[in-house]
Amino acid sequence: MQLNCVKCGKEMEAGFIIDRGHGQSKNLPVWVEGVPEPSFWCGLKTGERANLEVQTFRCPACGLLESYAIKPAQ
Repeated sequence: MQLNCVKCGKEMEAGFIIDRGHGQSKNLPVWVEGVPEPSFWCGLKTGERANLEVQTFRCPACGLLESYAIKPAQ
């Protein structure tokens, strides 16, 4: 995927954001469909909801970040 910055028009660089969890584990963030619902055992209920890894792009000129949750090609 190739994108141009909506702010300054430069070509954006692909990258990722690390979600540092409990104990400093490093995970990629995910998008989960629906409204957050608290779970007694694990923070939030996710059940059978769709979830997608988040891909982030950064503009090298102005620093703007854009994130997308894109379904992988099948």
